[in-house]
Amino acid sequence: MSKLWGGRFTKQTDQLVEEYTASITFDKELAEEDIQGSLAHVTMLGKCGILPAEDVETIKAGLLKVREKIRSGAQEFLISDEDIHMNIEKALIEEIGPVGGKLHTGRSRNDQVATDMHLYLRKRVVEFVEMLRKLQAALIGQAKTNLDTIVPGYTHLQRAQPILFAHHLMAYVSMFGRDIERLQDSYKRIDALPLGAGALAGTTFAIDRHFTAEQLGFGRVYENSLDAVSDRDFIVEFLSGASLIMTHLSRLSEELILWSSTEFQFVELDDAFCTGSSIMPQKKNPDVPELVRGKTGRVYGNLVGLLTVLKSLPLAYNKDMQEDKEGMFDTVKTLQGALQLFASMIETMKVRKDKMRRAVDQDFSNATDIADFLVGKGLPFRQAHEVIGKTVLYCIQQNKFLLDLTLEEFKQFSDLFDDRIYAVLQPEAVVNARNVYGGTATTQVEGAISRAEAELSHTAQWVEEYEKKSR
Repeated sequence: MSKLWGGRFTKQTDQLVEEYTASITFDKELAEEDIQGSLAHVTMLGKCGILPAEDVETIKAGLLKVREKIRSGAQEFLISDEDIHMNIEKALIEEIGPVGGKLHTGRSRNDQVATDMHLYLRKRVVEFVEMLRKLQAALIGQAKTNLDTIVPGYTHLQRAQPILFAHHLMAYVSMFGRDIERLQDSYKRIDALPLGAGALAGTTFAIDRHFTAEQLGFGRVYENSLDAVSDRDFIVEFLSGASLIMTHLSRLSEELILWSSTEFQFVELDDAFCTGSSIMPQKKNPDVPELVRGKTGRVYGNLVGLLTVLKSLPLAYNKDMQEDKEGMFDTVKTLQGALQLFASMIETMKVRKDKMRRAVDQDFSNATDIADFLVGKGLPFRQAHEVIGKTVLYCIQQNKFLLDLTLEEFKQFSDLFDDRIYAVLQPEAVVNARNVYGGTATTQVEGAISRAEAELSHTAQWVEEYEKKSR
C-alpha cells in the first residue's frame, strides 16, 4: 500500500527522510491509547449519523483484532508507515478492507496524537500517585518503629541538634505528599480532550466532542482548536512534577548512601538492593540509591529539552512537537523504576539504633539547650551564646563532652549553672523540649504520623476513584 497521505506527491519519500522523521520506534508506546481513542471516535461518528452503524461495528471489531495482535506481539510496525497512528490504520484496513479508511473521518493526526498523550499521562499520573503513597507508607512504617531512636540532626552536614529518626523520615513523607498534590493538580489539565480539533481549525463534520469526552472519561474538552493540537503544557507540567519527585528521591538517596557508609553506619540496606565489587570482596555498594541520584539528571534534561522545543513554536502543530514523546516516555520509565524500588528498599532497611545513639552521645548537639537553660535564668541570649561557645571550646581542649563536665567546671563559665543542667542535656530531654507543632518531640511526631496515615487513606480513595476514569 502507498502512503495514506500520498495523493499529492509525485515521488516516494527518501529513505533517509523516512528514517529521520518516523516516530514509530518510540510512539508505539501509545498503541493502547491510540486504539482506545479510535474506538470512542468511531462510536461518536455512528452516534452522530456520520457513519452507518454497520461500518461502525465493522471498524470496532477490526480495531479490537488489531489490538489483540499488538498485545500478542504479532503486529509488525513499519518505519515506512511513520507513526503509531498510520501503522494502526493500515493494519485496520488490511484487516477489514477499505471501510477501515473511514475511521479517520472528522479527525487529524494532530488531534489524534494529542489525545493519545492525554490518555497515556492520565493513567501514569494515577499510577505515580499510588507509588508515592506506597513509599510514604514504607517511610511511616519505619518512623513508627523508630519513635525512640535519636539521631544527630544536621545543618551544613555538621551535627546541629538531636532529633528523632522518625522525625527525619517524616520530612520525606511531607515532601512526597507535596509531590502527590502536584500530580493530582496536574491531572486537571491532563483531563481535557483535544479530539475533534482536527488539524487546527475543527472539522466540517457535525461531530459531538462532548460525547467523545464522555466515552473516554474526560472531564472537559479544549475550548480552542488551535490550543488543543499545540498544547504541551500538560507534559511540561508532568515533567516538572517528575523532576521534583526525583529531587526528593535523590536527596533521600544521598542520605542513605552516607548513612550506610562505614563512617556513619546508621543504616544497613538489604542485600537485595546492593551489589558487590569485581575486585574488592568486602564491598557492599548502595547501587540503587546511587543510580537514582544519577538518573535524576536525565529527568531534569527531559524537562529542559521540551521547554526548549516549545519556546519559539508558532501555532498550531509543528513537526518539532514530535520531540515531546521520547523524553516523556523516558521520564515515565525512570520514575517507575525508582519508585518501585524505593518503597521496598526503605521497608527492608535495617536501622542501627546503637550507632545513632553513640553519635548523639559523642557530640555537642545539645549545646543549644544550655543556652536556653541560661536564658530561662535571666541571661540575655547573646551572652548565653558566648558562655556556651566558651564551654564547648573548653570541652574540645579537654577531650570531653558536655555531659562529662562536673558542676564546678560548668560554673567556671557561669554561676547560673546548677544540677538541673544534667537533666536538660540528656538527648531525650533535648528532643522532647521541642514540643511545638512540627517539632521533633515524641508527642509531636506521633501526631504527625497519625495525620500522615489519615492522608494515606485519602490518597488511596483518590486513586481508586480516578483509576476508574483512567481505564
